Amino acid sequence: MADPRGFLKVTERELPKKRPVPVRILDWREIGEPGDKAVLKRQAGRCMDCGVPFCHQGCPLGNLIPEWNDLTWRGEGRAAADRLHMTNNFPELTGRLCPAPCESSCVLGINQPAVTIKSIEQTIADEAFANGWTEPHPPARLTGKTVAVVGSGPAGLAAAQQLTRAGHTVAVYERDDRIGGLLRYGIPDFKLEKRTIDARLAQMTAEGTRFRAGVEIGRDLSWEQLRERFDAIVVATGAPVARDLEIPGRSLDGVHLAMDYLVQQNRAVAGTVPANQISAEGKHVVVLGGGDTGSDCIGTAHRQGALSVTNLAIGVQPPTERPEHQPWPIHANLFEVQTSHEEGGDRHYLVSTVEFLANEVGEVRALKVAETEIVDGVRRPKAGTEREIPADLVLLALGFTGADASIGHALEVPYERGVPQRRPDFATDAPGVFVAGDAGRGASLIVWAIAEGRAAAAAVDAYLEGDTDLPAPVRATDRPFAA
Repeated sequence: MADPRGFLKVTERELPKKRPVPVRILDWREIGEPGDKAVLKRQAGRCMDCGVPFCHQGCPLGNLIPEWNDLTWRGEGRAAADRLHMTNNFPELTGRLCPAPCESSCVLGINQPAVTIKSIEQTIADEAFANGWTEPHPPARLTGKTVAVVGSGPAGLAAAQQLTRAGHTVAVYERDDRIGGLLRYGIPDFKLEKRTIDARLAQMTAEGTRFRAGVEIGRDLSWEQLRERFDAIVVATGAPVARDLEIPGRSLDGVHLAMDYLVQQNRAVAGTVPANQISAEGKHVVVLGGGDTGSDCIGTAHRQGALSVTNLAIGVQPPTERPEHQPWPIHANLFEVQTSHEEGGDRHYLVSTVEFLANEVGEVRALKVAETEIVDGVRRPKAGTEREIPADLVLLALGFTGADASIGHALEVPYERGVPQRRPDFATDAPGVFVAGDAGRGASLIVWAIAEGRAAAAAVDAYLEGDTDLPAPVRATDRPFAA
């Protein structure tokens, strides 16, 4: 283990500092500051190297967390990076974006704050890039088999890298003008600067993966043509179908889906400012939805110069401490203050939106809302509690309902609960077609997307070669370790 008495000597969590709010809302750079190596060593030393490390159970990738904590504590950064990359293709992404279910299942978390696994992971990954430790790993031989990966988010990229390293010729197709999927267009730059993606793509390109941006399968190239050209296909297009709110006033100017808003700002930061960009500048903004996408909208609105930001959620405010029905090591649903919430704005729970109200020129001017009451498990507006909230811009961050249904129609693959049906090995009824990530499981965590990409790659490799040495950390039927 790291420090045998580390968890006894250091009992508190220490996280890397963040840039001050008044400074960071002036730009689109990442909010974090470089971590202090002394703090990093102290926190890595708190890892107990448990006989049964439940952090492995919390992480679907099966990351060897106690091992790279130990190496970090010993100052062996290169070895820690190698150990981290054994199970995770993109730790620089999970270290920034994953909500860290591994920390929820940390054994130390039973009676102390958990080890800061996520920040240690990010630091290891960032140091690996800074020191040139992320060399390309091209295959020793080529199999002569070809694979198309459709979609370039974390699931697609993980599958592509694994299959390329196994010796297959892999082409990644992306309908947007740049590779990265939701990582590129969707996640704000203040959470993930896009140079981080570019650094990993450079490694993958050197390994032999081919990227085809600006090509939409089903429009520029048919699915049938793709199946004729490639020996196998991995569908990793995500779950982009947003949940809408069809109430009176939905069509008013100023009411938008969250992803339309966030993607436009990503493009603006990249230097391509969209015509008629949705902007919060000088406006009273209301964000509907209390999840990560809602938080991203809040942070973006602050940086655009909103006059006020109000966040409404229809449900009950989660507890601040682990409830009895979600005991350790379950990843509990807790009230969270994300970095965007630190920057300002109001948050309200048990609020149902009843109607969007218009001004004289057809623009949204306010929301009519009511208290939420729960009757027989059903949430509904409580009569007699209606009130108005002023709003010039309303952003709908209500989650996602599934994958693009046109893919299923084109491949003649049935859908269930908004996503294509697949077997435990990620294969569909269409021969040679596999589905990975959110496209198959619905909207989920980045760590599950990478795990599914790796596992689907193993299934594809076995399909093409009759056997595989690639790791398969999860099955398509697996679900998070939660209540």
